[in-house]
Amino acid sequence: MSNHEVDLFVIGAGSGGVRAAKVAASHGARVAIAEEYRIGGTCVIRGCVPKKLMVYASRVPRELRDGVGFGWLAESVRFDWSVLTGNVARELARLEGLYLKTLDTAGVSLFRARASLKDSHTIALSTGDLVYAKHILIATGATPVRTEVGGAEYVITSDDVFSLPQQPGRIVVYGGGYIALEMACVFAGLGSQVTLVCRSANILRGFDDEIRDLVRREMEANGVKIVAGQLITGIEKSADGKLKVGLTGHDLVEADQVLFAIGRSPNSANLGLQHAAVETDPDTGAIKVSQHGRTSCESIFAVGDVTNRVCLTPVAIREGHAFADTVFGKRAWQVDYQSIPTAVFSEPEVGTVGLSEERAMQAFDDVKVFKTSFRPMKAALSLRESKVMMKLIVDAKTDRLLGCHIVGPEAAEIVQLMTIPVQQGMTKAALDQAMPLHPTAAEELITMRSPFVRHTRA
Repeated sequence: MSNHEVDLFVIGAGSGGVRAAKVAASHGARVAIAEEYRIGGTCVIRGCVPKKLMVYASRVPRELRDGVGFGWLAESVRFDWSVLTGNVARELARLEGLYLKTLDTAGVSLFRARASLKDSHTIALSTGDLVYAKHILIATGATPVRTEVGGAEYVITSDDVFSLPQQPGRIVVYGGGYIALEMACVFAGLGSQVTLVCRSANILRGFDDEIRDLVRREMEANGVKIVAGQLITGIEKSADGKLKVGLTGHDLVEADQVLFAIGRSPNSANLGLQHAAVETDPDTGAIKVSQHGRTSCESIFAVGDVTNRVCLTPVAIREGHAFADTVFGKRAWQVDYQSIPTAVFSEPEVGTVGLSEERAMQAFDDVKVFKTSFRPMKAALSLRESKVMMKLIVDAKTDRLLGCHIVGPEAAEIVQLMTIPVQQGMTKAALDQAMPLHPTAAEELITMRSPFVRHTRA
């Protein structure tokens, strides 16, 4: 016998699960949600939000150095790691409170417990309670991957960064994706000695090649040592607590901390999926779903990183909303996975949406590439040696915008707005009709008239 009965039970109170619960409740459904850790999930508690706050902190020293050229002479400035982490923790607690208020206002019942499937309609809670649900939504997200190397017990992940008791003087970051780059740049900006080790020949695999090259050069110029094409073979801890990191090139790197950022794995283990015949990908563990998020079990759905489709918070939120509207709101719609914007809050910052130059060349017969690279106006007085790069990828036959890629200050903010013309298939000619706003960096997207290069298939 079940202790409770609801129309929807959500496992996981991250961004996607909370959105689904709130929207389903607004449609009149009786909704319950379970979370064994903290409300808000990866993004709010141990991902996007605390990371972005630390990014802001890491950019302050550069702003202070730039200020000298504008007449600001800063003296006796020092950084306190404990103040930063304490303030970040307080902000996360505030945001968690807002999430709790959202659930309470929506009338969603919250269980502070681990949940697993007993069958296709019954959830077993670690409290001993059983809940019967007409529909079940799994939104348990993903967790950082750790490789099996000697000394792996000394490794931290991005989940652990925000609770470190002190800033490491030397840190090795393992990975070449956006999380690895962001963490490397955060610590470098705060004054740590950073070595980034990545398995691929270059960083940011899958991004536009010119973007990858520029970001690498700028990061190295900012003091991050990048060791590409190597693996970490083992980690040893000496008597004084220092770590020695072995690489395939037989080099040894000494560090105070080693941070692994080599990917994330769907949180699908120990959910009792076998009791409801919910299928998962045998290689990744991702829950298999249809376009509407339905699993192989008709009453069970999944959204977000646990499905390993597009592992981004806004995507999980959109998937949760679509699920709730479709199942409970009698308004079926699907998430559009085309032209999803992505940002890397490294130094320099990256914003991108749509196809890279390389992928456009594979998909279209005739491609135009518009590109500009320039020194930002701020650097005229700060004397900083840095470059901004902007690229537009255009289908030469239809003049339709296929992609936009930016490296430089506020790249993510600009690309968010450029997502609209790319997603809506605006032509380059239509974009050219917009009036430039001067003086801004973004006006360069409007004033580029001649293609940098044109690729035509033979």
